[in-house]
Order: sequence, then structure tokens, then C-alpha cells
Amino acid sequence: MNPDIPLTESHAEASSTLLPIARAAIASPLGKPLTADESAPWLRKQCATFITLNLAKKLRGCIGSLQAHRPLLDDVKANACAAAFKDPRFKPLTATEYDSIEIEISLLSPLTALKFTDETSALAQLKPNVHGVIFQYGHHRSTYLPQVWDNFSDPAMFMATLKQKAGLPPNFWEPGIEIHVYTVAKLRESPPQV
Repeated sequence: MNPDIPLTESHAEASSTLLPIARAAIASPLGKPLTADESAPWLRKQCATFITLNLAKKLRGCIGSLQAHRPLLDDVKANACAAAFKDPRFKPLTATEYDSIEIEISLLSPLTALKFTDETSALAQLKPNVHGVIFQYGHHRSTYLPQVWDNFSDPAMFMATLKQKAGLPPNFWEPGIEIHVYTVAKLRESPPQV
């Protein structure tokens, strides 16, 4: 497990506990009740998570928390349901799609604020494929998980699309911009056999 993540459990233990909890949380509203073991004491620790759903290797929903504010168990269940049913980019997940989704859980480290003088110095501090990034200017805010680096070879392009996601022009840069970074421990189901 990533040492910055506030859990000491092994990757295998975290996966075998959290992935069934996320799947069961999504199944219940679809009328497919599943049970998952929720007894591990470490599920009561506060931790921020993102839940990503993929269907046929394409994004089907992604919702999460950027800062720990509730027990891990509650965060995983709430974000799993939100990714399945409340991501505004997609229609709610259907019972037909349920068996074919692949669930990925990202456990987030605490946020670290970057100190920079301009965009070039901010970009120089980003670690592709390691850092998740939060861009904020006033009420404009967006984030990309570290996995999103797979879609970009250039940090400047990564940042430009992050600004657009926040509702700003890709070349926007003004005093008052805040950038935070974080790392994740990623837990992923095996792709469904369809």
C-alpha cells in the first residue's frame, strides 16, 4: 500500500474487502442485493476515495471525495452509488449493465499544496503517472486522478484540459490559482468475463 495513504492494510486485503463493498452498494438499488463483509476495524478510519466505473473499457462513471471527511466504509459506499447513479455525464447505471461493469477504487493521500511563481514552475513540480492534481481558481475547480496521465504525454496539455474541465480557457493563468497534488493506491476488479 502507498505509504501516504492512511491505511496499513495490505493491497490484497484492501482489495478483497473494499471492492465487494462497492459492488454491493451499487447492487442494492438495482434490486440485486449482495452482502459484503463490513466488519474490519480499519473501515472506520477516515479516508478519501474515488470510485471509477468502466464498461467495455470506457468510463461509465467517476465520483469521489478529495479530502477525508467520513469513515472509509461510508465513503466507498456513497461514492460507488454516486458514480453509478449520479454522475451528471451519464444516465444512471442499469441492472443490465451491472454485471459488465469493472470497479476501480482510488484511495487518496492527504493533499499537498504546490508553491509556484508561474505556470512553468507549477508544471515542473508535477509527476506524471504519480500525482493527482487539483486546479482551483475562485469557484472554478477540477481534478484528475493520476490514472488520467495515461491520456497525456505532455504536462502542459494535462494542465490545459484540467483548466477547461474547471470551466476556464486552456491558456488561463492568473495570480490566485491554487494547485494541490495527491497520490493514490488503486484497487481494481478483474475485467468481467462477458
